[in-house]
Amino acid sequence: MDSEHIGDSEWSELQANLEATIPVYDRINRFATLGQDQRWRKGIRELIPTNSSVLEIGCGPGTFSERIVGCEVTCLDPIPAMLEVARTRINKARSERGENEAIFVEGTAEEIPLPDCSFDVVCCLFSFRDFQDKRKGLQEMLRVLKPGGQLLICDAGKANFLHGWLGWLWMKLWVGSYARLICKQSDHPWKWLTKTYVHFGTTRKYKKMMREVGFFPVKGRLLFPGMAVRFIAVKPE
Repeated sequence: MDSEHIGDSEWSELQANLEATIPVYDRINRFATLGQDQRWRKGIRELIPTNSSVLEIGCGPGTFSERIVGCEVTCLDPIPAMLEVARTRINKARSERGENEAIFVEGTAEEIPLPDCSFDVVCCLFSFRDFQDKRKGLQEMLRVLKPGGQLLICDAGKANFLHGWLGWLWMKLWVGSYARLICKQSDHPWKWLTKTYVHFGTTRKYKKMMREVGFFPVKGRLLFPGMAVRFIAVKPE
């Protein structure tokens, strides 16, 4: 595992652990971020223009997409159990608002089973660091975006080595202790949050990677209080 790739066996184990987080996914996220994750997700949603066609990569249990309003929504995830939870949750919310149901697709970021130039916006909330091949995932997201479309990514922040070390300490002690308590097991699935963060690259690294695959312009900045990073990248016309 490194800042660009996750090996096959590690990725398979990661997917199994992500599936195991479903019952406590939102609860532990709130604790891990001191409730800031809700504000970060809201900030991303506010960047999505009304009437956009939106694809969320790694939708998980639907925490982000259930509150996308006034858009066509497609959710992609490699874990069938995540998609089933997301389908119920998101379509219930959309039905209550009188909106059409979202579309759910099983697949990975590296091989998105959707046509070229299909979406105005592609979002990725706290799943980019779990991509098996981040460069290939970025290439695929560029492919399915329409010219002029934007990529919105929010994930764990890492500005430099010191910031990364502090982040590791936070996840290992604060989040790890709470996850052991909630999951009632020492070998809890949230240990992978720490593992993927350790090997996650810096904001500068991924901005450079986005430009190299063809996005321009590319912006990336830490979000207060420094736990997360937000990237905004555009597919050139």
